[in-house]
Amino acid sequence: MALTDRVLLGPGPGNPYPEATAGLAAPLLGHLDPEFLRIMDESCDGLRTVWGTTNRRTLPLSGTGSLGMEAAFSNTVRQGDVVVVAVNGLFGKRMCEVASRYGAEVIPVEHRWGTPVDTQRVLEAHPAPAIVGAVHAETSTGVRSDIAELGAALRARGDDTLLLADCVTSIAGEPIDLDGWQVDLAYAGTQKCLGVPPGLAPFTISERAWERRVQRPPVWYLDLGLLGDYLGSGSGGGRTYHHTAPTAMVAGLHAALGRILDEGLPQVFDRHVEAGTALREGLAELGLELFAQEGHRLSQLTTVKVPDGVDSAKVRAQLLNAYNIEIGAGAGEFAATVWRIGLMGHNARLGRVAQLLGALRAILR
Repeated sequence: MALTDRVLLGPGPGNPYPEATAGLAAPLLGHLDPEFLRIMDESCDGLRTVWGTTNRRTLPLSGTGSLGMEAAFSNTVRQGDVVVVAVNGLFGKRMCEVASRYGAEVIPVEHRWGTPVDTQRVLEAHPAPAIVGAVHAETSTGVRSDIAELGAALRARGDDTLLLADCVTSIAGEPIDLDGWQVDLAYAGTQKCLGVPPGLAPFTISERAWERRVQRPPVWYLDLGLLGDYLGSGSGGGRTYHHTAPTAMVAGLHAALGRILDEGLPQVFDRHVEAGTALREGLAELGLELFAQEGHRLSQLTTVKVPDGVDSAKVRAQLLNAYNIEIGAGAGEFAATVWRIGLMGHNARLGRVAQLLGALRAILR
């Protein structure tokens, strides 16, 4: 399978690791082949390590990150359940939309885009919701929210609220401790810092959430109960699986996780911080203003305001066509006024920063 050679610096798939490419190109295995079962088990173990959880039910679901969001709500929301969602960007809004389709009474806690989640405001939205959802690293704004603080506050309150975290842009890009943060459900995507083409949704659910799951979700494909013991290491017993797993995609994820863990999580996280810091400093030297609130800016995804009088689409087209570099437009009302620059996975390197800054300098001049 041929993958693009472009230097992708936007919130898209990034530059996949060579190991992941090799995994995708390997001879296909059947989804019940013993060798594939080994690859799946090791991939589930790798996801537990990267995510900081011992949840037995941690696995890559067959679909992109948004399918992980669907699986979270379809397996836990009952008609009329109150779901509080912290909305500080596009993907918080999407949580509201998805939860409502499963019959939830959604209470959005709106924040100004570019700012982190305010834990106190979320707590005040409802005394005992069934679920509280928040985005750890908001892809649309480049802002990090404190999920640890939110989890501690919910547990201190003493209710049975489940905590759901969107980790699409944070997984493998910065430290995550789902168990320490007391997160019950989390989902992610493979195309960001994991460095694998889109197509899988890493997913995890705690024992507490599993005991409270909907026994017969409205969507058959997303019914986690049908997975049986097909849940990675520690599952024991036989295995059942209700649809054919995308074996090549799982092989790519397995290879990428192996490369990340071989490099070492602290080293991977430090590399993202180093690249993000260098990018922010370089953008400041160019006279550009950052969008996300200081103190809560992501290293792996930097949002910058488009200078007055500059055509955002034209600059992005010049970067792509003349320099083979892709950056993303803003989201929602900021589509034409913000750029999103991703330094994720393999692209989180100083050489990539220098390429982008040199190209921007030439174009904006």
